[in-house]
Amino acid sequence: MTTLEPQDATEEQGPGSYAADRLRLLQEKAPSGPERRGALSRLTDDWLAGLFAAAAPPKGIALVAVGGYGRAELSPRSDLDLLLLHDGSAPKETVAAVADRLWYPVWDLGIALDHSVRTPAQARATAAEDLKVQLGLLDARPLAGDTALAAALRSTVLADWRNQAARRLPELAELCRDRADRAGELRFLLEPDLKEARGGLRDAQALRAVAASWLADAPRDGLDTARRRLLDARDALHLATGRATDRLALQEQDAVAEQLGLLDADTLLREVYEAAGIVTYASDVTWREVGRVLKARSARPRLRSLLGGRSADRKQPAERTPLAEGVVEMDGEVVLALPQPPGFARTAGTSLARPERDPVLPLRAAAAAAQHGLPLSPHAVRHLAATAKALPVPWPAEAREALVTLLGAGAPTVPVWEALEAEGLVTRLLPDWERVRHRPQRNPVHTWTVDRHLVETAVRAASLTRRVGRPDLLLVTALLHDIGKGWPGDHSVAGETIARDLAARIGFDRADTATIATVVRHHLLLVDTATRRDLDDPATVEAVAAAVGTVGTLELLHALTEADALATGPAAWSAWRASLVADLVKRVTGVLAGEPLPDPEAAAPSAEQERLAVEALRTGEPVLALHTRDEQPLDPDEPAPVGVELLIALPDQPGVLPAVAGVLALHRLTVRAAELRAVDLPGLPAEPGTGSVLVLAWRVAAEYGSLPQGHRLRADLLRALDGTLDIPARLAEREAAYPRRRGVQAPPPRVTVAPADSRLATVLEVRAQDAPGLLHRIGRALEGAAVRVRSAHVSTLGANAVDTLYVTRPDGSLLPDEEAIDLARALEEALG
Repeated sequence: MTTLEPQDATEEQGPGSYAADRLRLLQEKAPSGPERRGALSRLTDDWLAGLFAAAAPPKGIALVAVGGYGRAELSPRSDLDLLLLHDGSAPKETVAAVADRLWYPVWDLGIALDHSVRTPAQARATAAEDLKVQLGLLDARPLAGDTALAAALRSTVLADWRNQAARRLPELAELCRDRADRAGELRFLLEPDLKEARGGLRDAQALRAVAASWLADAPRDGLDTARRRLLDARDALHLATGRATDRLALQEQDAVAEQLGLLDADTLLREVYEAAGIVTYASDVTWREVGRVLKARSARPRLRSLLGGRSADRKQPAERTPLAEGVVEMDGEVVLALPQPPGFARTAGTSLARPERDPVLPLRAAAAAAQHGLPLSPHAVRHLAATAKALPVPWPAEAREALVTLLGAGAPTVPVWEALEAEGLVTRLLPDWERVRHRPQRNPVHTWTVDRHLVETAVRAASLTRRVGRPDLLLVTALLHDIGKGWPGDHSVAGETIARDLAARIGFDRADTATIATVVRHHLLLVDTATRRDLDDPATVEAVAAAVGTVGTLELLHALTEADALATGPAAWSAWRASLVADLVKRVTGVLAGEPLPDPEAAAPSAEQERLAVEALRTGEPVLALHTRDEQPLDPDEPAPVGVELLIALPDQPGVLPAVAGVLALHRLTVRAAELRAVDLPGLPAEPGTGSVLVLAWRVAAEYGSLPQGHRLRADLLRALDGTLDIPARLAEREAAYPRRRGVQAPPPRVTVAPADSRLATVLEVRAQDAPGLLHRIGRALEGAAVRVRSAHVSTLGANAVDTLYVTRPDGSLLPDEEAIDLARALEEALG
């Protein structure tokens, strides 16, 4: 166990001193928990009480703990929040002397201290102006001195809080929203702030404050356990780091998990995420109830006026609007049509809900809520969880249709789904869901945990249903496409089996079940192929067509690919990726329709490529042209737009690929794809060229801003080819200028021979940490390998790059298997 910083270890003032006892307590093998927090609080109470007694204060002075210390929840590195309360009868100098006798020993031990000296009137006035002060005083606890004075202040502050609830609670809600905007949502962050993020300890404390107002109360089920779990994690974090930090950084997670006796960092995050989810759901329900109550209070005076002074306090019958069989809307929430006591309006147009006889009712209520953009009443969900009859397997058609309706509602699906999850109804409907609940995704490209990503994908797919012939299959595959991530191995392979079982459970027939399983198995096929393979290679398109099988399946895959990427995060989808996928889909559709693929070897160079090749051969120097996506040429002397095709023609010579890739990296250009083609121009004068010209077609985009001017690229390319521009040194200088961020060390590069079955080239796949000049380093490593690079395709997600290289022997033939494996090993060693 990590001990405290050295300053604590040298603070011993004798066997019974506070510093020594505190250090001994924190070094015990007992796990983090309320017992240790309570013991640390009691130890600190006794020490401060002794300091207070030694200060010999006059009557009318009390030492009060507030905030977290007031709740007796001291973490190893917690601040001490203290208030020295006095009734104003003692001279100011006396009160100041008592304060000094208290504060200085705390500072001497290096303990953070938040302190104040006030009279009760001053404390109330400060609380009235500062919401955070008032929240701290709600947990005021006397430590020593005039306990009656402290108790009176706490009672007065609590009365003020209840009397001012209509004004202060909206302020508190705004404070919570601002904090969430700054710190994010705890249950989806790879490095969450356990205190400040939404669903963290601050929100849990806000729920206590709402309950203290008597205006509304949070759902209690699991809330105390969730709050304790977050506190335990913070305690372990303090001990693991020796610092007063609330941010659960990546490099600390294994040590924190070990402190808590958990299996690994993923187990830790799942527990933290689950706790944060409980707090978040309780917050949503509570603030919705606060809004409803405050709205009703504000409407009451107006109602009294309309009634001509008659009493408006008599409860009016609540309006209940039918939404579905057994489901109604009341007070802005979806509730069950249960028998109501006198004073409530009778519901017309729907029969009473009978969950014990109606197994479809939970899905029907959820679908109605999502379709109408309304929240599901937590009381209704809890009642359904306790009384609803289990669905038969396979599900009846009504249940399957209700699930599709729920998923097809778009954004309103999310809060309804979370309400079902909060009471365990989702795992009851889909048992395999338990394995992906709160499961973290270590790739920073992902915005969400696995379970929320699946729901978000369904939300995105809902807007794409007009593009497919079977919207129901699209929505269900969106919900299930990553369901295999809860199992070891390739999640697509595992997901196929799970999706097949779940589709049959949901009630789809054999043909639809097979389609769902196929789409889940190949949900990454289109984007991986489009961004990592040569689409001009017939084997690429034919392999996709064979895997997909039908145009209908391809249609579903295309829509799911877009929905999946959009639900992953902003880095996962772009106009560039969309265009590549659309191009692949168009080619595969043609193959499935029986259309022949063109032979790339027989394709003649374009007129533009031939023109550049002639110019390069005539001058003996590189010639380049920039084109927009619609193939309109650009002036090389003018700044280019953000994404273009760059054509470069130059006499064939060694070192072309690393030179061009290096120049592009120096100019902060991201390479999306590169195609290299030798163009022979017989009949033209051989001087000063050689008769053979390389034409390189690059798809590039700027890291930020616009692309550089074409003449600057050409000038640097000339210098790179003649050796006067030291590209490796320049790239190293640029990398050294950026400080390295602490974090998990990147795994080493890996190079494999991809089983692409290409008839044109041997395919190498390089997986490495993305860095400026990666393609340049690859080109340099291949220079001495006696191979020709036919094309390169670059795919980058977050910090991970996958570069696919199509290589041949100099005569254009494929590499034998052993030679290809040796090349992959050599390239991996060079990059490492």
